Amino acid sequence: MGFSLTPKDNGFYELFSNSAKHLIEGATELTAILGAKTQAEREAIAARMSDVETSADEATHELLRKVNSSFITPFDREDIHGLASALDDCVDHMEAAADLVALYRIDDLPKGVTKQVEILGRMAELTVEAMPKLRSMKDLSDYWIEINRLENSADKAYRRMLAKLFTDGVDPITVMKHKELIDELEAAADAFETVAHKVEGIAVKES
Repeated sequence: MGFSLTPKDNGFYELFSNSAKHLIEGATELTAILGAKTQAEREAIAARMSDVETSADEATHELLRKVNSSFITPFDREDIHGLASALDDCVDHMEAAADLVALYRIDDLPKGVTKQVEILGRMAELTVEAMPKLRSMKDLSDYWIEINRLENSADKAYRRMLAKLFTDGVDPITVMKHKELIDELEAAADAFETVAHKVEGIAVKES
């Protein structure tokens, strides 16, 4: 049985898992706002989403404070910082998308948005499942492979929505509102892929 002469602070793993849980909360609220029937509902959901984003920021800051105060970390400080920031970016983009739906009073969502949000929800689930595996660095390849596949699907959905938006003769103001929304959803998918790339990089270094 092998052992390390250098002790490691395992508290980071729990913090990463806690941080990732906000991804599920964000995806849940984003799904809810798609089904909102009134502006009051949309505003209430956007407010809850803002609370999720605030909690995610706090989780990120807690991770970074632990990096700065710990003499020993389970893997490179730069990698911990990068992964923490990448997780936070996912929530930021989902929160921005929900906020836009409320701010722009979008009650007629572009066809394809539901598909994008479903993909983000699955990405969130996979990311939450992956975080505890950082402890052993085992069985993670399926995670980043599937995230990459999902991001490719999100890209295709985004391109189709963009093309439809510019060819359907919608008024320019609606085009602007819808494009900004689908851009944020695409950025969220990209952010999830960045998280997977960070995890892959850490796994390769630690293997």
